[in-house]
Amino acid sequence: MSALAEHAKALSASLEQAKLVPGPAADLITPDFKPTVKVGISFDGKKTVDLGNFFRAGECKLPPTITITDAADDVASNASYTLILTDPDAPTPDDPKFAFWRHWVLAGLQPLSDGLTVAQTKPVLTEYLGPGPKDDSKPHRYLFLLFREPAGLDLAKEDLGGEEFVQRRSFKPTEFAEKHGLRLAGVNWMTCAGDGWTE
Repeated sequence: MSALAEHAKALSASLEQAKLVPGPAADLITPDFKPTVKVGISFDGKKTVDLGNFFRAGECKLPPTITITDAADDVASNASYTLILTDPDAPTPDDPKFAFWRHWVLAGLQPLSDGLTVAQTKPVLTEYLGPGPKDDSKPHRYLFLLFREPAGLDLAKEDLGGEEFVQRRSFKPTEFAEKHGLRLAGVNWMTCAGDGWTE
């Protein structure tokens, strides 16, 4: 089994176990979804996101680094991607009335030949706002969604809505992707709780 196939199997199992698919992410990540790349996310070069592992909000204050590796054979070497970081559990998993919260949107991501370096060829669409669950909330699930861009895609910040705190609420990533011809290519995810949260 290839590294990408093994990753796909582990991803599917993790999403099912976390009740994301089936669940609130089922429209985004359909049952027949097969990743064409592996999305790597690393905070501070120390801790890597790995299919639902746990972080504290304090570990995620700064934007992480991104890698795009293990591309399927039919992925063009000049492929360009949009990354969306979103929270289906805002403001709390028990009352997700503001899902999906839009934390970060980057367009024009292109993996370089080493696969471990990603060039950002377009302006940031939504500036990074780190996860910030309240200490009295159960951990939230955060999805890093990587979409293959169609040729000639030209998005502006206005296409997503504003970046003020309340304007990030209730983002609809499925509708956004469909409107702009974005095809899901890779997924990673983590859980995160406030620094003062206790079980």
